[in-house]
Formats: sequence, C-alpha cells, structure tokens
Amino acid sequence: MIKYLIGIDEVGRGPLAGPLVVCAFCVERSKSVLPKQVKDSKKMSAKQRENCVTEIKKLKNLGRADFSFASTNNSTIDKIGLAKAVELAVRRAICRLKIKPSECRVLLDGGLKAPEEFVFQKTIIKGDEKIKVISCASVLAKVRRDKLMERMARIYPKYGFESHKGYGTKLHFSKIKKHGLTPIHRRSFLGLKSAFDS
Repeated sequence: MIKYLIGIDEVGRGPLAGPLVVCAFCVERSKSVLPKQVKDSKKMSAKQRENCVTEIKKLKNLGRADFSFASTNNSTIDKIGLAKAVELAVRRAICRLKIKPSECRVLLDGGLKAPEEFVFQKTIIKGDEKIKVISCASVLAKVRRDKLMERMARIYPKYGFESHKGYGTKLHFSKIKKHGLTPIHRRSFLGLKSAFDS
C-alpha cells in the first residue's frame, strides 16, 4: 500500500566549485498540504525560496512532511564522476527518510533515478515545474546549497562565491585566473581547466 509521496531533486550539477546537493521531500498521501507558492526554485526569488522553506519546516514540525539532504563534494565528483556522484547522493537522501520502499511512490526530476528497490518510481522531465513534491525538494536543495556556498565565501573571500555560487560566470573565471584554484574547485570539469590554462 502506498502511504507516502517522495519528491527528489538536485542542485549543483553544473558549477565549477562546491558540492552537489540532493533533497528527498516526503509527505503522507492523505495529508499532502503543500505551500501554495512553491514552484521550480529557478523561477523564485531568494526571498520567495526562504519563505517557502519556512512554510515547509512548519509542516515538518507538525508531522505533515519530512525531508532529508545528501551531498557529494567536489573531491568525490572528481574521483567517481558526476553521474555516479548524483546517484550516490540520491541513494543517501532517500534512505535517510527511513521509509520502506514498498510504501512510497517516488517522483524524480529530470534524469534522476532512485535505487532499484524503490519499485514505484517515475522520472519526470521538468518535474520541478509540474509536481509540487518535486518543487519542494528543488527549493529545499537550492536554499541548502546557497547557504553552503555563502559559508565558502567567508572561507575564500576572494572568489565571490556569495554571488555566483560556484557557477561558471565571467566573474568566477576571472577570479580563478587571478587567484588560482581553491580546495573546493572541481578539477575534472573541462571548462575549469580551459579557463585556468588560458
């Protein structure tokens, strides 16, 4: 019997620095009251995302929702590759919910897949736009990763991580050329190599 709906999304697949973050968001099918304003995190302002996370945390405190995170850092991405790093983070995030695979339906964004034991799963293209449980996972993952990168900005203040969050902007490339690489840069990314060598 399906008791739970789980939405899964990731943030940080493309950046040149920092971790990839996956969120698994869960609600009971009979109690799925989700924030009305939630949508694809990319289409929300930072303030809207923060407000949405506050509402989601209220639902968690009321026992109406739950969520978990997993991340893979740049070293892991460099070592095992992006695809396996994503797979690893998805497995960790969903397993941390401690829900029996037979009791949940898992909805995943884009090309994500849950572990095979989660038989009732479906991957949905642009799921973060179409399915609210995926949208919630998208927002939670985005806010989580942004905060991690803002913390990195305090550790490495010369790189502007607070503004570009590790993505390959002109500012970021210019900082790499000027200051070199930090320990959180993904050295396996070809765009980073070409920028650094030029």
